[in-house]
Amino acid sequence: MAWQQIHLQLTKEQVELAEALFYEAEAVSILLEDAGDEPLFEPMPNEEPLWCDVILTAIFDTNTDDRFAQMDFEHLAQEVSAEVGASRVWLSVLDDKDWTREWMTHYKPVPCANNLWIVPQWLEAPDPNAANLILDPGLAFGTGYHATTRLCLDWLTEQDLTDKVVIDYGCGSGVLGVGALLLGAKQVLAVDIDPQAILATRQNAKLNGVEDKLLAFLPEEFKIYQEQNSIQADTITANILAKPLIHFAPYFATLLKNKGSIVLAGLIENQVNDVMNAYQIAFDMDIPYHYDNADDRHWYRLSATKR
Repeated sequence: MAWQQIHLQLTKEQVELAEALFYEAEAVSILLEDAGDEPLFEPMPNEEPLWCDVILTAIFDTNTDDRFAQMDFEHLAQEVSAEVGASRVWLSVLDDKDWTREWMTHYKPVPCANNLWIVPQWLEAPDPNAANLILDPGLAFGTGYHATTRLCLDWLTEQDLTDKVVIDYGCGSGVLGVGALLLGAKQVLAVDIDPQAILATRQNAKLNGVEDKLLAFLPEEFKIYQEQNSIQADTITANILAKPLIHFAPYFATLLKNKGSIVLAGLIENQVNDVMNAYQIAFDMDIPYHYDNADDRHWYRLSATKR
């Protein structure tokens, strides 16, 4: 069994009409991809950025819907292509798979600095004697594959976290908070706006046997807990984006003890100075850091100590 796919290469101005025509033809899903090599970075509020040159893929379920068995997909493709003025059109077939498990085949253990490994839950640890962070990312951000996650984890391995309280703000899968606990932290307070991230963080804490040392909150819940308990952390991790990092600079300063440390990620080169300027008011900044390899070098990490 298979899924029929129709692909169009078109401009972003043509996308909306093409989507409408394919959904009218009862496509079950539409995928948009970059047809060139155009980066999209952090959008402004209410913006939905799109590449200038787009490959649109319309997917039709020929497995369970008999109406599509006799459908002339070639004719539909040419018809929509002509209507929207696409520059290129082609068809392909996507073999049916167990999609609930297919994504798992692309993961492998990820080495970080100082013998820390991120190990997907369904795989064997390459080195059983290493510090192995067992992870099931679920639907939350933070698999360890992204450079911003590894930049923060590498930094954490270089800190003395023994008996320290850590706030992981924007926790995603909980990978940084759980990593901090495996590296000796006493307690982690994890915060995220996504309820799915809270669930994933709690599950990953349990996978690693540190659930008794980690509390996960939505932001308003955390604010109440922090105020009631007068919590100030020794360390804050925040792997989010430039605009929220700038916005939270004064707030993070209130959450951190004097001489406490903070690590910030999710930044590209042209955002580094703006974020540094926001934190220099209350923090002594370290030199910005990024990897030298070509794939990851445009992502930067900042770290600092609260004065």
